Amino acid sequence: MFSKYPFPPQRNPPVSFQITHYKQYPPNVTKVYSYFECRRRNEAQFSEVVFFGLQYLLKKYLAGPVVTEEKIQEAKVFYQLHFRQAVFDEEGWRKILEKYDGRLPIRIKAVPEGKVIPRGNVLFTVENTDPDFFWLTNYIEVNHPTHMWDVSLPPCYCTMLVQMWYPITVATISREFKKILAKHLKATSGSLEGLDFKLHDFGYRGVSSQESAALGGAAHLVNFCSTDTVAGVLMAQRYYGCPMAGFSIPAAEHSTIISWGRHREKEAFESLLDQFPTGCVSVVSDSYDIFNACKHIWGGKLRERVLERGDDSTLVIRPDSGDPAETVIEVIRILEECFGSSVNSVGYKLLPSNLRIIQGDGIDLSSVKEILEKLRDEGWSMENVLFGCGSSLLQKINRDTLNCAFKCSYVESNGKGMDVYKQPITDPSKRSKRGRLSLRRNSDGFIETVEHGVGKPEEDMLVTVFENGSILQDYLLEEIRKNALLWEEEDPNCYQHNRDDLQAGEPLQKHIINGVP
Repeated sequence: MFSKYPFPPQRNPPVSFQITHYKQYPPNVTKVYSYFECRRRNEAQFSEVVFFGLQYLLKKYLAGPVVTEEKIQEAKVFYQLHFRQAVFDEEGWRKILEKYDGRLPIRIKAVPEGKVIPRGNVLFTVENTDPDFFWLTNYIEVNHPTHMWDVSLPPCYCTMLVQMWYPITVATISREFKKILAKHLKATSGSLEGLDFKLHDFGYRGVSSQESAALGGAAHLVNFCSTDTVAGVLMAQRYYGCPMAGFSIPAAEHSTIISWGRHREKEAFESLLDQFPTGCVSVVSDSYDIFNACKHIWGGKLRERVLERGDDSTLVIRPDSGDPAETVIEVIRILEECFGSSVNSVGYKLLPSNLRIIQGDGIDLSSVKEILEKLRDEGWSMENVLFGCGSSLLQKINRDTLNCAFKCSYVESNGKGMDVYKQPITDPSKRSKRGRLSLRRNSDGFIETVEHGVGKPEEDMLVTVFENGSILQDYLLEEIRKNALLWEEEDPNCYQHNRDDLQAGEPLQKHIINGVP
């Protein structure tokens, strides 16, 4: 009955009630038009979002022939058992197979990937291109076309259009980190050198699946070039044409330190210097006593070994416990006592160039800001530190972080169009948009959504990216990164990307593209 297993890995998990929706639309409906947005809320933490991830979903799940007779039969049997009645639209799916060779008759228009858009605006629209398949528009909101299991595919690939909330949210949060880091780096060093490497993705082990790691990891790489999440690098390579989007360095974990035993911690550290004599190396140093390790091992017994390393062979000391801000401040004080410091061109202190700190425990937007403010107040340049972020970057988020929603706004029936919407009296923020939508920059330079189908096509920022099974637009990570660049005046929590005068502005920093500055 089912291929290979009673409950094999699914290509995409079903939302059961959508199987029955084709029976629920009014008679004679021929078109359903829906859209995706990150709703604007007064108390929202973020005012703008980075659009990213749709291209992967289209290439992975919707492009080409995706409906087969085998899948139709499998779905028919499965949903008969699941609902205990015959509710699966076998006829509708077979018509797609026969008429379009299994390709989906839908059109998707979207914001170019990497664009930074104010909350409350349309990000992409979906509509059927054949009146017989009006029910398909909202079906693919969550579902792969026939919900069929394909055991030849990795079981982790299970996401669809409404799951766009995830890469959008990660890319947005990553960029918010970048705003904070850029502000402090510029203020305490006079430049933005190394900004793209100041936030390292530590999130691989903390996510729920391989696909989450890939999507979230790639979303972070829109803004930074530093990661340990290999799945994200591979996604950027395979789906966004970037040969090498992210970089890492040799690094220790607690197991490689404590396996030497407590009494041989110095030997463990020294072995790392021996194994990686050139290039950067990161050493977690809090297995027993971070302060003792910094003062008596790194700053004592191994001091000369550290100092003899070249400028391109930096030792990066990693604390991994305690209060993040207090620990970083105490560690940098100890290292200054042992190794000395100099003053940069804007008057802030620097450790020797071959010695840095990475804080990867307890890092989120709030703690990064606190650490950097305390370092600044103590006279330290941000050049001395890097950050690693794990679950707060890739996992401690949900669809409500940016209030993402996919809603119907227009239908056609009996040859007539009708704008439709929801307007719940218990929550005005959930009012949906009406009619066919476009996105434009108005005469005042602000991005806005035009409702009711009255927008001018030549002003529309939405681009047709998918139609009738074919991908019409293929973005490279290089151009996506350019779209997401910070601008010279940009500060945390402002609407800079909603200003027309920034279109000709100079980017705040250059990204490393394909591994080349």
